[in-house]
Amino acid sequence: MRLPGNVVIALNGLRANKLRSLLTMLGIVIGVAAVIVMIAVGQGAQANITSRIESMGSNLLMVLPQASQGAVRGAGGNVNTLTREDAVAIAGLPYVAGVAPEISGNATLQYESQTWTAQVSGTTPELQQIKDWKPEAGSFLSEVDINGNAPVAVIGRTVADNLFSPGVSPIGKSISLNKLSFTVIGVLSSQGASMGGQEQDNIVYVPISTAQIRIFGVSNVRMINVQAKDSQSMGFIQEAITNLLNERHRIPAGGNSDFNVRNMEAVLATAEDMTRIMTLLLASVAGVSLLVGGIGIMNIMLVSVTERTREIGIRMAVGASRGVIMSQFLVEAVTLCLLGGIIGIALGFLGSWLVSLLAGWPSVVSFYSVLLAAGFSAAVGIFFGYYPARKAAGLNPIDALRFE
Repeated sequence: MRLPGNVVIALNGLRANKLRSLLTMLGIVIGVAAVIVMIAVGQGAQANITSRIESMGSNLLMVLPQASQGAVRGAGGNVNTLTREDAVAIAGLPYVAGVAPEISGNATLQYESQTWTAQVSGTTPELQQIKDWKPEAGSFLSEVDINGNAPVAVIGRTVADNLFSPGVSPIGKSISLNKLSFTVIGVLSSQGASMGGQEQDNIVYVPISTAQIRIFGVSNVRMINVQAKDSQSMGFIQEAITNLLNERHRIPAGGNSDFNVRNMEAVLATAEDMTRIMTLLLASVAGVSLLVGGIGIMNIMLVSVTERTREIGIRMAVGASRGVIMSQFLVEAVTLCLLGGIIGIALGFLGSWLVSLLAGWPSVVSFYSVLLAAGFSAAVGIFFGYYPARKAAGLNPIDALRFE
């Protein structure tokens, strides 16, 4: 008997025992759906982390202050070891495409009767190039603003939405920032959350000179963003920055630096490795339910062989070979698993969508995960259906005909 005939017989057998077939498939359905959802959640987490790191800028290094012997701490507990002069020196290194120092803190904003609290960051025009940000309206900071300590501001989308009424353009409007008047010259497009989960749209950018003199009253900077010309030179630049700042800060050879150079590509690679391991772990745990479902199918197929012993004997008596009998029961097991796999794939898509909707956690259903789940369900059918099929094919025709 050819394969289509075996499939028809398998489907007829499933329809004859609908409830038993449904309960048998349940393990496969749950297993396939769980594998798809777990892989989707893991890949969604990886894509989310990758996008957040990439949103910080391409080929980016971040120079951050850190405590060391002799480091000066500010009133807020921050380490004050980096200056704008350090940023200027770093800009002179080979293969450096851009440098943007930053200093930040929280401030209360006001426009007419509306008030809002947001992060205020003093920076330079190079930050727009490093972050690859394009203002939604107006323009970003300029060198003229930096040199003139200009009271101008570029606001994020969240600040614009909460300070200004719908339809009102913030450009040219004067806002109060900690009771100081600033003119809005630009509105940034929405950037979403940063790698640390902080909202990047609830922010106001002002010239770094203005921030140091009029807002924070300090001479240090919180961090220095450095963009390499290409990814191949990032290791060289990282080492060059370390040597340069050690020399500028008079750190002795072998001493602890009062700064830290963070390579965002290395951070990205580490994050991707962690999410990949998490995805593999989740998929492995979900795969256990597929194995349990396979055991259930083998059990039911053994029961089916016992129930149909007389039928097997009749078929052998009229000329059916052992190979035909074996293929019939093997096709039934695989058909059972594939039907469960199809239902499980549909539930996997639904489950992934619900995870994104209810938990706010991104999920990415890939063709690879669907193919893996479907292939694994077919493999389970073959593996756990082989023994019952072989047992059916090995029956003695005379004994089978005598079976009651």
